[in-house]
Amino acid sequence: MKSSVSEQSLYIESEEDEDEEKEFTKGEQEGDDSDTSNHDSTQNQQKSKPDSLNTTWPQSYRQSIDLYSSVPSPNITFLGTPTISRLSGSVLSSSLKRRHTPEIFPSAAKPLLPTVVDEQQPQQRRSSHSLLPPLLSTKASVKKSTKADSHEIPATRQSSYGQAVLNGMNVLCGVGILSTPYAVKEGGWVGISVLFIFAALSYYTGLLLRYCLDSQPGLETYPDIGQAAFGTVGRLAISIILYAELYACCVEHIILESDNLSALFPNAKLNLGAYELNSHHLFAVLTAIAVLPTVWLRDLSVLSYISAGGVIASILVVICLFWEGLVDKISFEQSKGTTLNLTTLPVAIGLYGYCYSGHAVFPNIYTSMEKPSQYPAVLLTSFGICTLMYAGVAVMGYMMFGELTLSQFTLNMPQHLVASKIAVWTTVVNPFTKYALTMTPVAMSLEELIPSNHLKSHIYSILIRTALVISTLVVSLTIPFFGLVMAFIGSLLTMLVTLILPCACFMSILRGKITRLQGLLCILIIAVGVVSAVFGTYSSLSQIIKNLS
Repeated sequence: MKSSVSEQSLYIESEEDEDEEKEFTKGEQEGDDSDTSNHDSTQNQQKSKPDSLNTTWPQSYRQSIDLYSSVPSPNITFLGTPTISRLSGSVLSSSLKRRHTPEIFPSAAKPLLPTVVDEQQPQQRRSSHSLLPPLLSTKASVKKSTKADSHEIPATRQSSYGQAVLNGMNVLCGVGILSTPYAVKEGGWVGISVLFIFAALSYYTGLLLRYCLDSQPGLETYPDIGQAAFGTVGRLAISIILYAELYACCVEHIILESDNLSALFPNAKLNLGAYELNSHHLFAVLTAIAVLPTVWLRDLSVLSYISAGGVIASILVVICLFWEGLVDKISFEQSKGTTLNLTTLPVAIGLYGYCYSGHAVFPNIYTSMEKPSQYPAVLLTSFGICTLMYAGVAVMGYMMFGELTLSQFTLNMPQHLVASKIAVWTTVVNPFTKYALTMTPVAMSLEELIPSNHLKSHIYSILIRTALVISTLVVSLTIPFFGLVMAFIGSLLTMLVTLILPCACFMSILRGKITRLQGLLCILIIAVGVVSAVFGTYSSLSQIIKNLS
Protein backbone atom coordinates (compact mmCIF):
# COMPACT_ATOMS: atom_id res chain seq x y z
CA MET A 1 0.00 0.00 0.00
CA LYS A 2 2.83 2.35 0.88
CA SER A 3 4.60 1.82 -2.42
CA SER A 4 1.49 1.87 -4.55
CA VAL A 5 0.21 5.08 -3.04
CA SER A 6 3.57 6.73 -3.68
CA GLU A 7 3.36 5.74 -7.31
CA GLN A 8 -0.32 6.22 -7.97
CA SER A 9 -0.75 9.55 -6.21
CA LEU A 10 2.43 11.17 -7.56
CA TYR A 11 0.40 13.75 -9.40
CA ILE A 12 -2.66 15.37 -7.88
CA GLU A 13 -4.92 17.56 -9.96
CA SER A 14 -5.21 21.20 -8.96
CA GLU A 15 -8.97 20.97 -8.53
CA GLU A 16 -8.58 18.22 -5.94
CA ASP A 17 -5.96 20.22 -4.09
CA GLU A 18 -8.14 23.31 -3.97
CA ASP A 19 -10.88 21.21 -2.42
CA GLU A 20 -8.29 19.80 -0.04
CA GLU A 21 -7.43 23.28 1.18
CA LYS A 22 -11.08 24.15 1.72
CA GLU A 23 -11.76 20.97 3.66
CA PHE A 24 -8.45 20.99 5.51
CA THR A 25 -9.93 22.06 8.84
CA LYS A 26 -12.77 19.53 8.89
CA GLY A 27 -12.97 16.52 11.25
CA GLU A 28 -11.19 13.19 11.09
CA GLN A 29 -14.21 11.44 9.56
CA GLU A 30 -13.76 12.84 6.07
CA GLY A 31 -10.05 12.03 6.08
CA ASP A 32 -10.73 8.43 7.05
CA ASP A 33 -13.36 8.09 4.34
CA SER A 34 -10.98 9.41 1.70
CA ASP A 35 -8.32 7.00 2.91
CA THR A 36 -10.56 3.93 2.49
CA SER A 37 -11.74 5.07 -0.94
CA ASN A 38 -8.27 5.91 -2.20
CA HIS A 39 -7.48 2.40 -3.40
CA ASP A 40 -10.86 1.99 -5.12
CA SER A 41 -10.46 5.16 -7.16
CA THR A 42 -6.91 4.41 -8.32
CA GLN A 43 -7.86 3.03 -11.74
CA ASN A 44 -10.18 5.93 -12.48
CA GLN A 45 -7.44 8.40 -11.57
CA GLN A 46 -4.97 6.66 -13.82
CA LYS A 47 -7.39 6.73 -16.72
CA SER A 48 -7.93 10.46 -16.31
CA LYS A 49 -4.21 11.22 -16.36
CA PRO A 50 -2.51 12.09 -19.64
CA ASP A 51 0.19 9.85 -21.04
CA SER A 52 2.81 12.41 -20.02
CA LEU A 53 2.37 11.38 -16.41
CA ASN A 54 3.41 7.77 -16.66
CA THR A 55 6.54 6.31 -15.10
CA THR A 56 8.84 6.99 -18.06
CA TRP A 57 12.37 8.15 -17.20
CA PRO A 58 13.15 10.67 -15.83
CA GLN A 59 10.81 11.08 -12.87
CA SER A 60 13.19 13.18 -10.74
CA TYR A 61 13.33 16.13 -13.16
CA ARG A 62 10.67 18.28 -11.49
CA GLN A 63 12.11 18.04 -8.00
CA SER A 64 15.74 18.50 -9.04
CA ILE A 65 15.10 21.53 -11.25
CA ASP A 66 12.95 23.09 -8.54
CA LEU A 67 16.21 23.75 -6.68
CA TYR A 68 16.76 26.57 -9.16
CA SER A 69 13.41 28.18 -8.41
CA SER A 70 12.96 27.67 -4.66
CA VAL A 71 14.89 28.03 -1.43
CA PRO A 72 13.93 25.21 0.95
CA SER A 73 14.93 25.08 4.58
CA PRO A 74 18.55 24.01 5.16
CA ASN A 75 19.64 20.69 6.61
CA ILE A 76 23.33 19.80 6.25
CA THR A 77 23.64 16.03 5.84
CA PHE A 78 25.55 13.78 3.48
CA LEU A 79 24.77 10.64 1.54
CA GLY A 80 24.48 8.36 4.52
CA THR A 81 20.85 7.32 4.51
CA PRO A 82 19.95 3.63 4.19
CA THR A 83 18.07 4.10 0.93
CA ILE A 84 18.25 6.37 -2.07
CA SER A 85 14.54 6.95 -1.64
CA ARG A 86 15.10 8.76 1.64
CA LEU A 87 18.10 10.53 0.19
CA SER A 88 16.11 11.88 -2.73
CA GLY A 89 13.26 12.91 -0.51
CA SER A 90 15.65 15.19 1.33
CA VAL A 91 17.75 16.42 -1.57
CA LEU A 92 14.98 17.16 -3.98
CA SER A 93 12.25 18.67 -1.90
CA SER A 94 10.01 20.84 -4.02
CA SER A 95 8.39 23.68 -2.17
CA LEU A 96 6.93 25.79 -4.93
CA LYS A 97 4.05 24.11 -6.71
CA ARG A 98 0.93 25.54 -8.22
CA ARG A 99 -0.76 22.20 -7.69
CA HIS A 100 -0.04 22.17 -3.95
CA THR A 101 1.50 18.70 -3.99
CA PRO A 102 2.03 17.76 -0.32
CA GLU A 103 5.28 16.05 0.61
CA ILE A 104 6.75 14.25 3.60
CA PHE A 105 10.14 15.34 4.82
CA PRO A 106 12.55 12.75 6.27
CA SER A 107 11.66 13.39 9.90
CA ALA A 108 7.97 12.87 9.21
CA ALA A 109 8.22 10.13 6.59
CA LYS A 110 8.58 7.30 9.10
CA PRO A 111 5.85 6.76 11.67
CA LEU A 112 6.88 5.89 15.21
CA LEU A 113 4.74 2.74 15.04
CA PRO A 114 4.14 0.71 11.87
CA THR A 115 0.56 0.51 10.71
CA VAL A 116 -1.28 -2.76 10.17
CA VAL A 117 -1.68 -2.00 6.49
CA ASP A 118 2.06 -1.63 5.98
CA GLU A 119 2.76 -4.94 7.74
CA GLN A 120 0.24 -6.91 5.73
CA GLN A 121 1.07 -5.43 2.36
CA PRO A 122 3.53 -7.64 0.41
CA GLN A 123 6.74 -6.10 -0.80
CA GLN A 124 6.45 -4.75 -4.32
CA ARG A 125 9.06 -3.94 -6.88
CA ARG A 126 10.18 -0.36 -6.47
CA SER A 127 9.96 1.75 -9.57
CA SER A 128 11.74 5.00 -10.35
CA HIS A 129 9.19 6.75 -8.15
CA SER A 130 11.13 5.47 -5.15
CA LEU A 131 13.71 8.08 -6.01
CA LEU A 132 11.17 10.86 -5.47
CA PRO A 133 9.92 12.45 -2.28
CA PRO A 134 7.07 10.30 -0.95
CA LEU A 135 3.65 11.92 -1.05
CA LEU A 136 1.00 12.06 1.60
CA SER A 137 -1.79 9.86 0.37
CA THR A 138 -4.77 11.19 2.25
CA LYS A 139 -6.17 14.38 3.63
CA ALA A 140 -6.14 12.87 7.09
CA SER A 141 -2.43 12.19 6.97
CA VAL A 142 -1.82 15.71 5.68
CA LYS A 143 -3.72 17.13 8.61
CA LYS A 144 -2.16 14.89 11.23
CA SER A 145 1.38 15.43 10.00
CA THR A 146 0.91 19.16 9.78
CA LYS A 147 -0.35 19.34 13.35
CA ALA A 148 2.34 17.08 14.78
CA ASP A 149 5.30 18.32 12.77
CA SER A 150 4.38 21.88 11.89
CA HIS A 151 7.91 22.98 12.74
CA GLU A 152 9.41 20.52 10.25
CA ILE A 153 7.00 20.58 7.32
CA PRO A 154 6.87 24.03 5.72
CA ALA A 155 3.56 25.21 4.34
CA THR A 156 3.14 25.16 0.58
CA ARG A 157 4.51 28.41 -0.78
CA GLN A 158 3.57 30.29 -3.92
CA SER A 159 6.01 32.60 -5.66
CA SER A 160 4.94 36.19 -6.14
CA TYR A 161 5.66 38.32 -9.19
CA GLY A 162 8.87 39.67 -7.68
CA GLN A 163 10.10 36.23 -6.62
CA ALA A 164 9.40 34.81 -10.07
CA VAL A 165 11.32 37.68 -11.70
CA LEU A 166 14.32 37.05 -9.43
CA ASN A 167 14.16 33.33 -10.22
CA GLY A 168 14.08 34.09 -13.93
CA MET A 169 16.97 36.51 -13.70
CA ASN A 170 18.99 34.07 -11.60
CA VAL A 171 18.53 31.45 -14.32
CA LEU A 172 19.30 33.74 -17.26
CA CYS A 173 22.07 35.89 -15.80
CA GLY A 174 24.87 33.37 -15.31
CA VAL A 175 28.46 33.03 -16.45
CA GLY A 176 27.42 33.95 -19.99
CA ILE A 177 27.66 37.61 -19.07
CA LEU A 178 31.43 37.27 -18.69
CA SER A 179 31.84 36.44 -22.39
CA THR A 180 29.63 39.08 -24.02
CA PRO A 181 32.59 41.47 -24.67
CA TYR A 182 34.43 38.53 -26.25
CA ALA A 183 31.33 37.90 -28.40
CA VAL A 184 31.56 41.49 -29.69
CA LYS A 185 35.21 40.90 -30.52
CA GLU A 186 34.34 37.74 -32.45
CA GLY A 187 31.31 39.12 -34.29
CA GLY A 188 31.93 42.87 -34.41
CA TRP A 189 29.67 45.74 -33.37
CA VAL A 190 26.93 44.71 -35.79
CA GLY A 191 26.90 41.27 -34.19
CA ILE A 192 25.33 42.74 -31.04
CA SER A 193 22.06 42.78 -32.98
CA VAL A 194 22.09 38.98 -32.67
CA LEU A 195 21.78 39.39 -28.89
CA PHE A 196 18.54 41.37 -29.22
CA ILE A 197 17.17 39.00 -31.87
CA PHE A 198 17.75 36.00 -29.61
CA ALA A 199 16.19 37.88 -26.69
CA ALA A 200 12.97 38.48 -28.65
CA LEU A 201 12.79 34.94 -30.04
CA SER A 202 13.59 33.36 -26.66
CA TYR A 203 10.90 35.43 -24.98
CA TYR A 204 8.34 34.22 -27.51
CA THR A 205 9.35 30.57 -27.17
CA GLY A 206 9.12 30.96 -23.40
CA LEU A 207 5.48 31.93 -23.90
CA LEU A 208 4.97 28.88 -26.14
CA LEU A 209 6.04 26.64 -23.26
CA ARG A 210 3.20 28.09 -21.21
CA TYR A 211 0.66 27.24 -23.91
CA CYS A 212 2.03 23.71 -24.02
CA LEU A 213 1.73 23.34 -20.23
CA ASP A 214 -1.86 24.59 -20.29
CA SER A 215 -2.85 22.33 -23.19
CA GLN A 216 -3.75 19.44 -20.88
CA PRO A 217 -3.77 18.84 -17.12
CA GLY A 218 -0.75 17.33 -15.43
CA LEU A 219 2.01 18.83 -17.58
CA GLU A 220 4.58 20.49 -15.35
CA THR A 221 8.07 20.10 -16.84
CA TYR A 222 9.89 20.32 -20.15
CA PRO A 223 10.11 16.49 -20.47
CA ASP A 224 6.33 16.34 -19.89
CA ILE A 225 5.88 18.70 -22.82
CA GLY A 226 8.18 16.53 -24.95
CA GLN A 227 6.12 13.44 -24.23
CA ALA A 228 2.84 15.21 -24.86
CA ALA A 229 4.22 16.31 -28.24
CA PHE A 230 6.20 13.29 -29.47
CA GLY A 231 5.53 10.46 -27.03
CA THR A 232 8.15 8.59 -25.07
CA VAL A 233 10.84 9.27 -27.68
CA GLY A 234 10.25 13.00 -27.31
CA ARG A 235 10.48 12.80 -23.53
CA LEU A 236 13.73 10.85 -23.65
CA ALA A 237 15.30 13.06 -26.33
CA ILE A 238 14.48 16.32 -24.57
CA SER A 239 15.61 14.95 -21.21
CA ILE A 240 18.97 13.84 -22.62
CA ILE A 241 19.50 17.24 -24.27
CA LEU A 242 18.64 19.08 -21.05
CA TYR A 243 20.94 16.90 -18.96
CA ALA A 244 23.74 17.27 -21.52
CA GLU A 245 23.40 21.05 -21.26
CA LEU A 246 23.60 20.91 -17.45
CA TYR A 247 26.64 18.61 -17.60
CA ALA A 248 28.39 20.94 -20.05
CA CYS A 249 27.71 23.88 -17.73
CA CYS A 250 29.52 22.02 -14.95
CA VAL A 251 32.51 21.65 -17.27
CA GLU A 252 32.39 25.40 -17.84
CA HIS A 253 32.41 26.02 -14.09
CA ILE A 254 35.67 24.12 -13.68
CA ILE A 255 37.29 25.90 -16.64
CA LEU A 256 36.12 29.22 -15.21
CA GLU A 257 37.68 28.47 -11.82
CA SER A 258 40.90 27.28 -13.40
CA ASP A 259 41.28 30.41 -15.57
CA ASN A 260 40.55 32.96 -12.86
CA LEU A 261 42.50 31.29 -10.04
CA SER A 262 45.52 30.75 -12.28
CA ALA A 263 45.34 34.44 -13.19
CA LEU A 264 45.42 35.32 -9.49
CA PHE A 265 48.20 32.84 -8.69
CA PRO A 266 50.13 32.30 -11.95
CA ASN A 267 53.19 30.81 -10.24
CA ALA A 268 51.30 28.08 -8.43
CA LYS A 269 52.39 24.57 -9.42
CA LEU A 270 52.72 21.09 -8.01
CA ASN A 271 55.43 18.54 -8.75
CA LEU A 272 54.29 14.91 -8.79
CA GLY A 273 57.46 13.03 -9.52
CA ALA A 274 58.18 13.31 -13.22
CA TYR A 275 54.92 15.14 -13.87
CA GLU A 276 54.27 18.78 -13.03
CA LEU A 277 50.88 20.38 -12.66
CA ASN A 278 50.90 23.96 -13.90
CA SER A 279 48.57 26.57 -12.41
CA HIS A 280 45.66 25.81 -14.76
CA HIS A 281 45.75 22.07 -14.16
CA LEU A 282 46.37 22.45 -10.44
CA PHE A 283 43.40 24.74 -9.84
CA ALA A 284 41.15 22.60 -12.01
CA VAL A 285 41.98 19.58 -9.84
CA LEU A 286 41.56 21.58 -6.63
CA THR A 287 38.19 22.86 -7.84
CA ALA A 288 36.97 19.33 -8.50
CA ILE A 289 38.13 18.25 -5.04
CA ALA A 290 36.40 21.24 -3.44
CA VAL A 291 33.03 20.72 -5.14
CA LEU A 292 32.95 16.95 -4.62
CA PRO A 293 31.62 17.10 -1.02
CA THR A 294 28.88 19.51 -2.12
CA VAL A 295 27.74 16.98 -4.73
CA TRP A 296 27.48 14.37 -1.97
CA LEU A 297 25.16 16.57 0.10
CA ARG A 298 21.76 15.07 0.83
CA ASP A 299 20.18 18.49 1.28
CA LEU A 300 21.28 21.18 -1.16
CA SER A 301 19.07 23.86 0.35
CA VAL A 302 22.12 25.38 2.06
CA LEU A 303 23.71 25.92 -1.36
CA SER A 304 20.43 27.09 -2.89
CA TYR A 305 20.32 29.92 -0.35
CA ILE A 306 23.72 31.12 -1.54
CA SER A 307 23.07 30.40 -5.19
CA ALA A 308 19.90 32.50 -5.00
CA GLY A 309 22.29 35.43 -4.70
CA GLY A 310 23.53 34.80 -8.22
CA VAL A 311 21.70 37.90 -9.44
CA ILE A 312 23.48 40.02 -6.82
CA ALA A 313 26.82 38.47 -7.79
CA SER A 314 26.25 39.23 -11.47
CA ILE A 315 25.22 42.81 -10.74
CA LEU A 316 28.29 43.26 -8.52
CA VAL A 317 30.62 42.08 -11.27
CA VAL A 318 28.93 44.41 -13.78
CA ILE A 319 29.30 47.35 -11.38
CA CYS A 320 33.02 46.58 -11.00
CA LEU A 321 33.49 46.61 -14.78
CA PHE A 322 31.68 49.93 -15.20
CA TRP A 323 33.56 51.39 -12.23
CA GLU A 324 36.90 50.66 -13.86
CA GLY A 325 35.74 51.98 -17.21
CA LEU A 326 34.05 55.17 -16.01
CA VAL A 327 35.84 56.02 -12.75
CA ASP A 328 39.29 54.44 -13.03
CA LYS A 329 39.37 55.28 -16.76
CA ILE A 330 40.86 51.93 -17.74
CA SER A 331 41.26 51.62 -21.51
CA PHE A 332 43.70 49.22 -23.15
CA GLU A 333 42.48 49.66 -26.70
CA GLN A 334 42.05 52.97 -28.50
CA SER A 335 40.75 51.63 -31.83
CA LYS A 336 37.06 51.68 -32.67
CA GLY A 337 36.98 47.92 -33.09
CA THR A 338 35.61 45.73 -35.88
CA THR A 339 32.26 46.56 -37.45
CA LEU A 340 31.48 43.04 -38.63
CA ASN A 341 33.60 39.88 -38.62
CA LEU A 342 31.87 37.27 -40.75
CA THR A 343 34.60 34.67 -40.22
CA THR A 344 34.03 34.29 -36.49
CA LEU A 345 30.43 35.56 -36.35
CA PRO A 346 29.10 31.99 -35.83
CA VAL A 347 31.15 31.77 -32.61
CA ALA A 348 29.56 35.02 -31.45
CA ILE A 349 26.14 33.57 -32.28
CA GLY A 350 26.84 30.64 -29.98
CA LEU A 351 28.01 32.94 -27.19
CA TYR A 352 24.93 35.13 -27.47
CA GLY A 353 22.70 32.07 -27.62
CA TYR A 354 24.18 30.71 -24.39
CA CYS A 355 22.96 33.83 -22.60
CA TYR A 356 19.34 32.67 -22.98
CA SER A 357 19.61 29.06 -21.85
CA GLY A 358 16.95 29.20 -19.14
CA HIS A 359 14.04 27.44 -20.81
CA ALA A 360 14.64 24.21 -18.90
CA VAL A 361 13.54 26.01 -15.72
CA PHE A 362 10.76 28.23 -17.09
CA PRO A 363 8.03 25.55 -16.77
CA ASN A 364 8.94 25.13 -13.11
CA ILE A 365 8.78 28.89 -12.54
CA TYR A 366 5.40 29.05 -14.26
CA THR A 367 3.85 26.20 -12.30
CA SER A 368 5.12 27.70 -9.03
CA MET A 369 3.55 31.12 -9.52
CA GLU A 370 0.71 32.30 -7.33
CA LYS A 371 -0.79 34.16 -10.30
CA PRO A 372 0.11 32.30 -13.51
CA SER A 373 -1.45 35.09 -15.57
CA GLN A 374 1.58 37.22 -14.66
CA TYR A 375 3.96 34.81 -16.36
CA PRO A 376 4.32 36.89 -19.60
CA ALA A 377 5.15 39.98 -17.52
CA VAL A 378 7.66 37.96 -15.49
CA LEU A 379 9.38 36.78 -18.66
CA LEU A 380 9.37 40.26 -20.18
CA THR A 381 10.90 41.80 -17.06
CA SER A 382 13.52 39.08 -16.67
CA PHE A 383 14.54 39.12 -20.33
CA GLY A 384 14.52 42.92 -20.44
CA ILE A 385 16.78 43.43 -17.42
CA CYS A 386 19.19 40.64 -18.37
CA THR A 387 19.42 41.78 -21.99
CA LEU A 388 20.27 45.33 -20.90
CA MET A 389 22.96 43.94 -18.60
CA TYR A 390 24.35 41.74 -21.38
CA ALA A 391 24.42 44.58 -23.88
CA GLY A 392 25.93 47.06 -21.39
CA VAL A 393 28.73 44.68 -20.41
CA ALA A 394 29.37 43.79 -24.06
CA VAL A 395 29.74 47.43 -25.12
CA MET A 396 31.72 48.58 -22.08
CA GLY A 397 34.03 45.56 -22.07
CA TYR A 398 34.87 45.78 -25.76
CA MET A 399 35.38 49.55 -25.58
CA MET A 400 37.83 49.03 -22.71
CA PHE A 401 39.81 46.06 -24.03
CA GLY A 402 39.12 46.00 -27.79
CA GLU A 403 40.88 43.26 -29.70
CA LEU A 404 42.71 42.23 -26.52
CA THR A 405 39.43 41.02 -24.99
CA LEU A 406 39.69 37.52 -23.55
CA SER A 407 36.95 34.92 -23.17
CA GLN A 408 36.16 36.31 -19.68
CA PHE A 409 36.47 40.03 -19.15
CA THR A 410 37.63 39.41 -15.56
CA LEU A 411 40.90 38.12 -17.04
CA ASN A 412 41.47 41.54 -18.66
CA MET A 413 40.85 43.59 -15.53
CA PRO A 414 44.02 44.98 -13.84
CA GLN A 415 44.71 42.89 -10.74
CA HIS A 416 45.99 45.77 -8.64
CA LEU A 417 42.64 47.56 -8.55
CA VAL A 418 40.13 46.93 -5.76
CA ALA A 419 37.24 46.64 -8.22
CA SER A 420 39.14 43.93 -10.10
CA LYS A 421 39.73 41.94 -6.94
CA ILE A 422 36.03 42.13 -6.02
CA ALA A 423 34.96 41.07 -9.51
CA VAL A 424 37.40 38.17 -9.76
CA TRP A 425 36.71 36.75 -6.30
CA THR A 426 32.95 37.08 -6.81
CA THR A 427 33.36 35.17 -10.05
CA VAL A 428 35.47 32.53 -8.31
CA VAL A 429 33.10 31.94 -5.39
CA ASN A 430 29.83 31.76 -7.33
CA PRO A 431 30.46 28.49 -9.26
CA PHE A 432 31.29 26.64 -6.03
CA THR A 433 27.66 27.07 -4.97
CA LYS A 434 26.15 26.34 -8.37
CA TYR A 435 28.13 23.28 -9.39
CA ALA A 436 26.24 20.85 -7.13
CA LEU A 437 22.86 22.40 -8.00
CA THR A 438 23.66 22.00 -11.69
CA MET A 439 25.00 18.45 -11.41
CA THR A 440 22.29 17.07 -9.10
CA PRO A 441 19.58 16.70 -11.82
CA VAL A 442 22.05 14.69 -13.93
CA ALA A 443 23.02 12.50 -10.97
CA MET A 444 19.40 11.90 -9.98
CA SER A 445 18.47 10.86 -13.51
CA LEU A 446 21.25 8.26 -13.49
CA GLU A 447 20.28 7.05 -10.03
CA GLU A 448 16.82 6.26 -11.38
CA LEU A 449 18.45 3.65 -13.60
CA ILE A 450 19.86 1.70 -10.65
CA PRO A 451 18.18 -1.73 -10.44
CA SER A 452 15.61 -1.96 -7.67
CA ASN A 453 17.54 -4.67 -5.82
CA HIS A 454 20.48 -2.24 -5.39
CA LEU A 455 18.49 0.76 -4.21
CA LYS A 456 19.16 0.15 -0.53
CA SER A 457 22.88 0.92 -0.84
CA HIS A 458 23.77 4.60 -0.98
CA ILE A 459 27.26 3.70 -2.24
CA TYR A 460 25.91 3.62 -5.79
CA SER A 461 24.78 7.22 -5.49
CA ILE A 462 28.19 8.30 -4.19
CA LEU A 463 29.97 6.45 -7.00
CA ILE A 464 27.75 8.01 -9.66
CA ARG A 465 28.24 11.53 -8.37
CA THR A 466 31.98 11.07 -7.91
CA ALA A 467 32.31 9.70 -11.44
CA LEU A 468 30.41 12.69 -12.83
CA VAL A 469 32.73 15.16 -11.08
CA ILE A 470 35.83 13.31 -12.27
CA SER A 471 34.51 13.20 -15.83
CA THR A 472 33.87 16.96 -15.89
CA LEU A 473 37.42 17.48 -14.62
CA VAL A 474 38.82 15.32 -17.42
CA VAL A 475 36.79 17.14 -20.07
CA SER A 476 37.80 20.56 -18.72
CA LEU A 477 41.49 19.56 -18.76
CA THR A 478 41.17 18.17 -22.28
CA ILE A 479 39.26 21.15 -23.73
CA PRO A 480 40.27 24.15 -21.55
CA PHE A 481 38.76 26.80 -23.84
CA PHE A 482 36.06 28.66 -21.94
CA GLY A 483 34.77 30.81 -24.79
CA LEU A 484 34.79 28.10 -27.45
CA VAL A 485 33.14 25.52 -25.18
CA MET A 486 30.46 28.09 -24.34
CA ALA A 487 29.97 28.83 -28.04
CA PHE A 488 29.57 25.10 -28.71
CA ILE A 489 26.99 24.72 -25.93
CA GLY A 490 25.11 27.81 -27.07
CA SER A 491 25.13 26.76 -30.72
CA LEU A 492 24.11 23.12 -30.37
CA LEU A 493 22.27 22.55 -27.09
CA THR A 494 20.83 25.98 -26.32
CA MET A 495 19.47 26.42 -29.84
CA LEU A 496 17.63 23.13 -29.45
CA VAL A 497 16.28 23.84 -25.95
CA THR A 498 15.48 27.54 -26.49
CA LEU A 499 14.38 27.93 -30.10
CA ILE A 500 13.80 24.68 -31.97
CA LEU A 501 12.10 22.34 -29.49
CA PRO A 502 9.57 24.81 -27.98
CA CYS A 503 8.26 25.63 -31.44
CA ALA A 504 8.21 21.98 -32.53
CA CYS A 505 6.36 20.92 -29.37
CA PHE A 506 3.89 23.79 -29.67
CA MET A 507 3.04 22.91 -33.27
CA SER A 508 2.68 19.22 -32.40
CA ILE A 509 0.57 19.59 -29.24
CA LEU A 510 -1.71 22.32 -30.58
CA ARG A 511 -1.89 21.19 -34.16
CA GLY A 512 -5.05 22.43 -35.82
CA LYS A 513 -5.57 25.10 -33.15
CA ILE A 514 -2.78 27.53 -33.97
CA THR A 515 -3.22 30.50 -36.26
CA ARG A 516 -1.40 30.93 -39.54
CA LEU A 517 0.73 33.71 -38.04
CA GLN A 518 1.75 31.48 -35.12
CA GLY A 519 2.67 28.70 -37.52
CA LEU A 520 4.76 31.02 -39.68
CA LEU A 521 6.54 32.43 -36.63
CA CYS A 522 7.33 28.94 -35.36
CA ILE A 523 8.70 27.88 -38.74
CA LEU A 524 10.81 31.05 -38.90
CA ILE A 525 12.21 30.52 -35.40
CA ILE A 526 13.00 26.87 -36.14
CA ALA A 527 14.82 27.95 -39.31
CA VAL A 528 16.84 30.56 -37.37
CA GLY A 529 17.67 27.96 -34.72
CA VAL A 530 18.77 25.34 -37.23
CA VAL A 531 20.96 27.73 -39.22
CA SER A 532 22.53 29.14 -36.04
CA ALA A 533 23.10 25.64 -34.66
CA VAL A 534 24.75 24.34 -37.84
CA PHE A 535 27.10 27.26 -38.45
CA GLY A 536 27.82 27.92 -34.78
CA THR A 537 28.56 24.29 -33.95
CA TYR A 538 30.80 23.85 -36.99
CA SER A 539 32.72 27.05 -36.30
CA SER A 540 33.25 26.40 -32.59
CA LEU A 541 34.23 22.77 -33.13
CA SER A 542 36.68 23.66 -35.87
CA GLN A 543 38.38 26.23 -33.65
CA ILE A 544 38.50 23.79 -30.73
CA ILE A 545 40.15 21.17 -32.94
CA LYS A 546 42.54 23.79 -34.32
CA ASN A 547 43.60 24.89 -30.82
CA LEU A 548 44.04 21.29 -29.66
CA SER A 549 46.24 20.46 -32.62
